Amino acid sequence: MTTALITGGTSGIGAAFARRLAADGHDLVLVARSADGLRQAAAGLRTRYGIRVDTLTADLVTPDGCALVEDRLRTSSIDILVNNAGHSLPTPYPRSTLADEEEMLDLLVRAPLRLTHAVIPGMTERRRGAILNIASVAGLLPAGTYGAAKAWLIRFSESLRIDLAPHGIRVLAVCPGFTRTGAAHIPSVPQWIWLDVDQVVDQAMKDLHRRRPVSVAGRHFKLYATVVRHAPRHLAARMARSRTRGS
Repeated sequence: MTTALITGGTSGIGAAFARRLAADGHDLVLVARSADGLRQAAAGLRTRYGIRVDTLTADLVTPDGCALVEDRLRTSSIDILVNNAGHSLPTPYPRSTLADEEEMLDLLVRAPLRLTHAVIPGMTERRRGAILNIASVAGLLPAGTYGAAKAWLIRFSESLRIDLAPHGIRVLAVCPGFTRTGAAHIPSVPQWIWLDVDQVVDQAMKDLHRRRPVSVAGRHFKLYATVVRHAPRHLAARMARSRTRGS
C-alpha cells in the first residue's frame, strides 16, 4: 500500500486530491491547521474508502509547523507529496501589509521548498515517487506577488522534474484557473468559467500519468495558458491587469 501526504488536505483542491487518492487505494497523511477539520475529514475518508488516514495539525507558515511535517516526510515512506496549502490576499501589493505578504510567500514558496527537500531522499532511495505542486494559471502572468510565487512554483517543478526523472520520481505543476473551492466567490467572473475541484484533480492525475510537466484543466484555461505563453509581455501584462480587476 502506498501513502500520499497532502497539505491543506481538508478542503478545496486538497480534499479532492484526498478523495481521489483514497479511491485509488492510497493511505493518506492529511496536514492542516484545524484539528477538528482533520478529525472530520479523516473519519469520513476511513469510513468511505477503508484506508488508513493519519493527521498532522500544523501551520506551515511557522518554522515549527514545517519542521513537524518535514520530520514525517523523512521518517515515513511517503510515495506522493501534494504541496497544496496556500492562499491569496484580498488586496494586491503594495496595499496589503508587509506581514501578510511575507506570510503568503512563506506558505506558497518556503513551505513547498522545505517539504520537497525533506521527501526527496526517501523517494530517491526507493526509486519511485511523485510530487505535485499546486500552482495557478496566475503563475503564467505578471500577476502581483501571488502570481510571482506561483510562477516560482511552476519553474521549481519543471526543474525538479528534469533532475529527478533518472531516480523514478515524477513532478507535476498543477495550474488551476478559477475553481470552486468553497472560498469566497467572485461575482464578476461568469459561472461558465469556473471549474469544479474534481475536474482539476482528474486532469492532474491524467497529466501525472502522461509525465507532463504542467497540468491545466478546462479547455478555456488551456487556451488561455497557450495564449499567455506566446503573447508579447506587454500584452500578457494587460491580460494580468484585466484578470486582477475581475478577481
